[in-house]
Amino acid sequence: MPVARSPSCSLFATPSFQQAALDRGITRRRFVQAALALPTIIALPACGSDDRKAIKVSRTFFSAREQRFIEAATARLIPGDASDPGALEAGVPFFIDLQLAGPYGRADRWYMEGPWASGTEQQGYQLKETPAQLYRKAIAEVDAYCRKHFNGMDYADLKTSEQEQVLHDLDEDKIQLKDFPGQAFFAILWQNTQEGFLSDPMYGGNRNFAGWKLIGFPGPRYNYVKEITEYGKPYPLPPVGLLGRDGTRIRS
Repeated sequence: MPVARSPSCSLFATPSFQQAALDRGITRRRFVQAALALPTIIALPACGSDDRKAIKVSRTFFSAREQRFIEAATARLIPGDASDPGALEAGVPFFIDLQLAGPYGRADRWYMEGPWASGTEQQGYQLKETPAQLYRKAIAEVDAYCRKHFNGMDYADLKTSEQEQVLHDLDEDKIQLKDFPGQAFFAILWQNTQEGFLSDPMYGGNRNFAGWKLIGFPGPRYNYVKEITEYGKPYPLPPVGLLGRDGTRIRS
């Protein structure tokens, strides 16, 4: 049987991790750091204002309805606001859109000839759909599920608590999609959301280094020879990406 087409995107639903963290009073920064390091669902409570604004850019892959879904879903996975950026403020939907429109979305470098068995966690992605096909099918089916169970409303129109419940149900495989498990869609959505939040801004996400600032990563500077022996001292320089200090520049 062919081995993995890509690194594993399998997740394990552990909703108790979120509640335990909140019960212990862990800060949002530490909670994000811990959650991004673990294979688990994350539905973070946003801090401050609820006025979230997505980065306004031209769509390449998503339709208008699909874009609304992605903005709503990623905002539940990594919430934020103007003073505490989350997925929307960091441009994660734009990052995912660009990825699905390119070689990743088409699975250009993956083995995609079958057989189509379930595989193991170590074998990674084993579906016959490319990531772009997976998103297109899954978004339509999840919206249809929401219209059936929530008075005709699409996912993007649900209350935030309902949106979170749908994500949990996908992760726990309680929502069955036609051609693949609901958990498979949630897994790749969560993986891509993390990638968009923490990748170099040149790929369209992590706008203004929002993700790097949150976890304290200064970026790929040419060296840290001086700082490597200065233990416990804050790094004094702002983050820098592969295209420089402008956290909004995207590779052409």
